[in-house]
Amino acid sequence: PVFAGMNGSAIENFSCVIYNIFLMNCTWQAGRDAPADTQYFLYWQNSRDEEEMECELYIKDENCRNMGCIFQNVSIGIEKAYFLVNGSSKDSLIQFYDEYIDLYKIEKLMPPSNITVNCDEIKNDCIIQWQQPQISHSNKDKCFKYEINIKYK
Repeated sequence: PVFAGMNGSAIENFSCVIYNIFLMNCTWQAGRDAPADTQYFLYWQNSRDEEEMECELYIKDENCRNMGCIFQNVSIGIEKAYFLVNGSSKDSLIQFYDEYIDLYKIEKLMPPSNITVNCDEIKNDCIIQWQQPQISHSNKDKCFKYEINIKYK
């Protein structure tokens, strides 16, 4: 069968976020029925042209089990990225988990930079300016809507 392995042994609640322009964190939880000695391994492929790579920097829990991964220098392509988490245990076969993710959908955008406020008391107006935040993916100009909250003191 495609899903060889013990039911309930695959990871759960897999999620990833891209932040600070080129960093990515992925986290997961151990399968609820996975044996205590199960260790998980994450592989990913940013596009079909690139090689599949294993996580280089795992996040571990207090039992030294891999529960996440930190990626550096991530670039967002046009294709979905492919993620696969498999596991091993001396007691039984562990089911794998896989998912395709559009990386641009999981990017947490940086705040705008260089915000300046110039107020003219005579005209009773203010000019607020800022620079567009840096962003990982190339569709830069279509993404931004800004909301300004002004609190009078």
